[in-house]
Amino acid sequence: MELLSNRPAHASVPDKYVFPPEKRAALLDDAPGSDVALPVVDLQRAALSDPGRRRLVAEEIVKAGKEFGFFQVVNHVVAEDVVRGFREASAEFFAMPAEEKLPYCSDDQSKPFRVASSTSYDRNQTRYWRDYLKLRCHPVSDELVGHWPAKPESFRSSLAEFSAQVHELAQTLLLLIAEGLGLDGGFFAGDLSGGDTQMNVNYYPPCPDPSVTLGLLPHCDRHLLTVLSQGDVAGLQARYRGRWILVRPVPGAFIINFGHQMEIVTNGVLASVEHRALTNSAVARMSVATLIMPKMDCLIGPAPEMVSEENPAKFREFVFREFMAAYDTAAASREDVLEYFRIEDH
Repeated sequence: MELLSNRPAHASVPDKYVFPPEKRAALLDDAPGSDVALPVVDLQRAALSDPGRRRLVAEEIVKAGKEFGFFQVVNHVVAEDVVRGFREASAEFFAMPAEEKLPYCSDDQSKPFRVASSTSYDRNQTRYWRDYLKLRCHPVSDELVGHWPAKPESFRSSLAEFSAQVHELAQTLLLLIAEGLGLDGGFFAGDLSGGDTQMNVNYYPPCPDPSVTLGLLPHCDRHLLTVLSQGDVAGLQARYRGRWILVRPVPGAFIINFGHQMEIVTNGVLASVEHRALTNSAVARMSVATLIMPKMDCLIGPAPEMVSEENPAKFREFVFREFMAAYDTAAASREDVLEYFRIEDH
């Protein structure tokens, strides 16, 4: 398998990475609304004993979710040195010689750990400008850790620590989201968030001509919740009121966005929003996305509390395994995949 991280810097973009003009991205820095910033939520206030402050944080999260589908969180439970430790270990992995990464190269999605490059939902097979790690990261067990690479030396321990703390953050957020929506605090617990937690570590090398490439095409996430460490290099864009806005890094923050399952169980109140990744010519960019998933046999549909005469059920019930198959068939198209599950007349 050919990895971008295995090759010396390109002088030009190979044809297989060149997107057709209508699918290329522009930063829109001169466009109205391009300076819109995502809300930043301080989670420290939710940890205080004052229930009024906690309620305000929960309401702030839901308000941000309703408007943007994205927000950033600071003063969370994930320690700065834990974030830095795993990001450094991941960067070391991508920098290893090709022969040391080769045993992990695979397109087999059933593997608990694999490295691959340049996949695309584009039916013309235009390739993204990225390498990536896909792995299962929670719950941690000796068997699971045995699938993770032994090199670099710090990879396994730093991943286990990072995964545990991010999982705790995700559960805190799901509890606050439930409270902010007026649902029982344990609404998202159990099967709805109890699947194997997945992680994508995306590596975007410097690109000689970012104007003709993309790191990822516009898509919505298939699961429940994404917790993203973007680092200090911008590249993520989110769809907002018909335009693309650049998600600018905030020191120490995690970016949070909702997947399709959140949209469906809240009956459209918290929508999954399209996003994409850009490339740049100056420096490598790395993002770490932790994906909170339902169990494959989890029955999913709009929560009864989210359905009313004014807001009737928009989606039918289904098993998450069925959704995963439909998502692949629809090539990640937001409208196409939701159409499989939308109730007629909505």
